[in-house]
Amino acid sequence: MSKTGIDLFLDLLASHGVRYIFGNPGSTELPLNDALTRDDRLQYILGLQEVPVMAMADGYSMASGNLGVVNLHVCPGLGNAMGMLYNAFREGTPLLVTAGQQDRRLYFNEPILGGEMVEVARPWTKWSVEVRRVEELPSAVRRAVQVALTPPTGPVFMSLPVDLQMEPVAHLDLDMRPIQIPNSRVRPPVAAVEQAVDLLRSAENPAILGGSRVTERGANQALVDLAETLGAPVITESGTTHGRLAFPSNHPLYGQGLPPWAPEIHERLNEFDVLFVTGMDLFRLYIHYEPDQAIPRHVKLIHLDESPREIGKNFPVEIGLLGDTLAGIQALTQGLKESMSDRERQAVQQRTEKWTCKHANARQLLIDQIESQRQQLPLTPICFMEAIGRVLPDNVAIVEEAVTTTNTTLERLGYLKDPTGYFGHRGWGLGWGLGVTLGAQMAWPERKVLGVLGEGAIMYGIQGLWSAVRYQIPATIVVANNAQYNILKICAQGMGLPGALEGRYEGMDLVGPETDLVQLASSVGMRAVRVNTADELSDAINESFSSPEPMLIDTPISRETGRKLNYG
Repeated sequence: MSKTGIDLFLDLLASHGVRYIFGNPGSTELPLNDALTRDDRLQYILGLQEVPVMAMADGYSMASGNLGVVNLHVCPGLGNAMGMLYNAFREGTPLLVTAGQQDRRLYFNEPILGGEMVEVARPWTKWSVEVRRVEELPSAVRRAVQVALTPPTGPVFMSLPVDLQMEPVAHLDLDMRPIQIPNSRVRPPVAAVEQAVDLLRSAENPAILGGSRVTERGANQALVDLAETLGAPVITESGTTHGRLAFPSNHPLYGQGLPPWAPEIHERLNEFDVLFVTGMDLFRLYIHYEPDQAIPRHVKLIHLDESPREIGKNFPVEIGLLGDTLAGIQALTQGLKESMSDRERQAVQQRTEKWTCKHANARQLLIDQIESQRQQLPLTPICFMEAIGRVLPDNVAIVEEAVTTTNTTLERLGYLKDPTGYFGHRGWGLGWGLGVTLGAQMAWPERKVLGVLGEGAIMYGIQGLWSAVRYQIPATIVVANNAQYNILKICAQGMGLPGALEGRYEGMDLVGPETDLVQLASSVGMRAVRVNTADELSDAINESFSSPEPMLIDTPISRETGRKLNYG
């Protein structure tokens, strides 16, 4: 059988090491699905709706560090996937998102399902293109993959007309050399590093703000070395952008996460004189509060990033370091070790002792708070999270999409020892968590992967339960069920809306009827239970961890509306 355009597409992906194509097919994708019936190099992972399809690819890519490949069904499929594409764009996840386009011979007549996809996808991708000639397909795929995987990484979109997929190519002399990703690890300029070292040495009370890209660039241990060399606490991203964990939460210098609102961030950072920022967007806030100056004006910023757009974007910097995250952190640590005086090393020791004591006291206060709520039912959010944390293995992977419940409790208790295994929500388009949990489990079959999801969030991508059972993905899904959109109530209160201040809400309570998640999961053949106490929750998680099959654990938690998110 002679090769076609879609065969070339699969050849290039397979030669690059792609293992999975996550998709939901339609008429304009049939050549791809047909080609996969005779190609055992790649496995098609079927999702019953585009939300879990995109989220599974997102989780797989974030966990593996490799390209995630998605195939959607023309305009409606892309439309259904847009919320998850937005999440991937905010995360910088390297995805190749493809969709079949209507036959080019029909396109002028405005056929059913066809339409403009390139411009629709463009705002939330690094590159968006429709391949118009089969001769251009190899170059287009190579360029798309390189763009997706080159920092700052992110999703790309490719529209593939159905007749181009079917077009014979045997008569063409095409360049099918494999995809090559350039080495992007460029060290920041020496002079800028030296300036940053001098400023850090002279700081009386420095701190480090570490974000998701520290983990994504393999720089976790390097950040530990820098923090220990400087005697500075490492504070992670606000809950609204708290995507990956930059620093082990059981380390004495772990300074917890930033609060989500500008006035509280300002208060938290006011004691520092120099901040070294790396791997995070500074800042992407959620609700406007006055005063809106998140970083105090007296604080001097040293900002390391691989994207020139991020440095100084929202706050003036004292020193900008443009270059590789890992190489930049290592260069600062080396410079400090080589230049510090005995007096400066003594100051480091004193700062380390101070922060170790302060962080231990904060953890003990949280433990005392948990003990005071231990007998309450339904479980309070912190008791719910403690019941999860107490049974987690050291190398567990956690996916969180229940922000008012999780509230960085696992980190504040020191349960997240391996920062590579943490995935928090950065884009905040709901429906993300279930698919990401499944995708991460596919990338890491040797690790336990647990998703902590709100009952509202899981319903956006509930079809992912079918895929979990279909492919026997042994993830553990724990639902924090408070039957409400609690984050919206908190925001409404913070905005001073009159109904919210009186405890009245419209469209924010998921009751009348409540969703029976156990029955929903059971309907697709998934093991599912509802538990009520902390011990029952811990036991159910252990049961799931010992099973080769996926499991859903639904847990009622307190339905009180919180007025604040606490981040340490």
